[in-house]
Amino acid sequence: MDKKLQKLLPNVQKPARYIGGELNSVIKDKNKVDLRFAFCFPDSYEIGMSHLGMKILYHTANLREDTWCERVFAPWEDMEMAMRENGIPLYALESGDPIKDFDILGFTLQYELCYTNVLNMLDLAGLPVRAADRKDLSPIVMGGGPCVCNAEPIAAFFDLFSLGEGEEVNNEIMDLYIRHKKRGSTKEEFLADAAKIPGVYVPSLYDVKYNDDNTVCSITPKNGAPETVTKRIIKDLDNVVYPDNFVVPFIDVVHDRVTHEIFRGCIRGCRFCQACFLNRPVREKSPEIINEQCKTLCENTGYDEISLCSLSSSDYRRIEELLSLLLDWTPDEKINVALPSLRVDNFSQELLEKLKSVRRSGLTFAPEAGTQRMRDVINKNVTEEEMIETANIAFSGGYSAVKLYFMLGLPTETDEDVLGIGALAKKVVDAFYNNPDRPKGRGVTVSVSCASFVPKPFTPFQWEGQAAIEELNKKQQLLKDNLPSKKISVSFHDKRVSFLEAVFARGDRRLADVIETAWKRGCKFDGWGEFFLFDTWLECFKELGISPEFYANRQRSYDEILPWDHISYGISKAYLIKESEKARQAETTQNCRIKCAGCGANKLNGGKCDV
Repeated sequence: MDKKLQKLLPNVQKPARYIGGELNSVIKDKNKVDLRFAFCFPDSYEIGMSHLGMKILYHTANLREDTWCERVFAPWEDMEMAMRENGIPLYALESGDPIKDFDILGFTLQYELCYTNVLNMLDLAGLPVRAADRKDLSPIVMGGGPCVCNAEPIAAFFDLFSLGEGEEVNNEIMDLYIRHKKRGSTKEEFLADAAKIPGVYVPSLYDVKYNDDNTVCSITPKNGAPETVTKRIIKDLDNVVYPDNFVVPFIDVVHDRVTHEIFRGCIRGCRFCQACFLNRPVREKSPEIINEQCKTLCENTGYDEISLCSLSSSDYRRIEELLSLLLDWTPDEKINVALPSLRVDNFSQELLEKLKSVRRSGLTFAPEAGTQRMRDVINKNVTEEEMIETANIAFSGGYSAVKLYFMLGLPTETDEDVLGIGALAKKVVDAFYNNPDRPKGRGVTVSVSCASFVPKPFTPFQWEGQAAIEELNKKQQLLKDNLPSKKISVSFHDKRVSFLEAVFARGDRRLADVIETAWKRGCKFDGWGEFFLFDTWLECFKELGISPEFYANRQRSYDEILPWDHISYGISKAYLIKESEKARQAETTQNCRIKCAGCGANKLNGGKCDV
């Protein structure tokens, strides 16, 4: 370890974030590899070390004998200050080497409000933040994750983006890079070839023009780049590489457990949910393989909890069979099994019996809206009767705490819909006290959490305007003033954060100047309340003559060219328009297992969808 680093670590919070050396971290001889890859997570160590995608891609890259993949996280404010004062550039945890000397820097972009952290990490590494100012072949700065479905606001800072699932395409990018490195190619020669890899988007190979009204006029590929870049998927989850160990942190992280993915995609089609559409088609993993992999991971990490991960875990068709397999060995090993992301409408007595032997904590469900009309608008396909029935099953099984997730500001929402949130929560409270089999000697707690609706690309609501901050203020106050029971507590996400999220979710390339200006004025860790400088952001928009409301609050027409129209995640625009129109009529669409709605995503898997 660098001597200067050794001296400063005792003076910062949680120095274990910055030392590396954890169990199962991968150490290689840098002189015996052809490519050094820095996997960069633009948030704190505790957040990044909880992310399953990072664990999978770290393991996949390090299976290669010619590649060494190392981890890099955004240093907390005290550590960053110490690094800058002592001339210590951003380094990778495994080797301690500066990442500016690596071949590829791969950023995972999970959340729009991490963008300033990307710039801060590049600058801390000693690199220009703009791709055009990085002239050499190395390092290539690439991005992946859900935010790259519309990477236009940050296109100026990246050399390429990997769309969709990275297990296979990342290997193809690394193979290509090694060939060009040995050949002595220029950066431009590498990028021209990289654009030929399916799923790779090179933003410098596309020219964007704008109309007088600031909407996009045209997106034109050049130098042989494809007109449309389509995401990559893994077709067979049973045979794709999955880690047999995880790096075990020295300190507590957000999700300090074995996390295992049971399927990808979603059958539901909730119209606000970007993850549902970005991850289609549905592909399931077999219970036997999940069970064996979970057992191996527990043995190799020492973890005593397994979390079964998916967008809606109770939609996994063989969930009870999987839980039976896990329960054959986890109780003896004193290992807990957690099943998050449960659906209200398929929470059965049988599933409850399995869960009772696994854990006894609060249950979380997401009705999303307080009235049936509003749930039909968003295609939630959950009725009040199903929610009360589910609550009664849970209460009869010994549960007394329920958390309910809702959104405010959804398209067509009225005051009646807002008040319906409190009314529904009250019916859950009443269900507890009317249930003769409820836990005796305990009261019920119902926690209501309300997020602000953010319209996202590749959803039927991508054309909708977000409710203005003033309007969201009124909705929040209306709900708080009319809570019908003291057994109900309510909390709200910061609507200013949601506003910026909406700006960057549907933004275009002109926002790069705003992001860079805000970063230079101290904006970073924007998703953290203690760092969020909303007034600074507004000042930057104003000085640059860019209206954030143009991106967040404006209703778009179906014929407008959207900044991401040259990107495809397999979902047809005709399907999204049809769903948007049905939403306006409060008409629902059945889930994929009942009837295929023709979204088009199954074409990515040869017409197959595991529904």
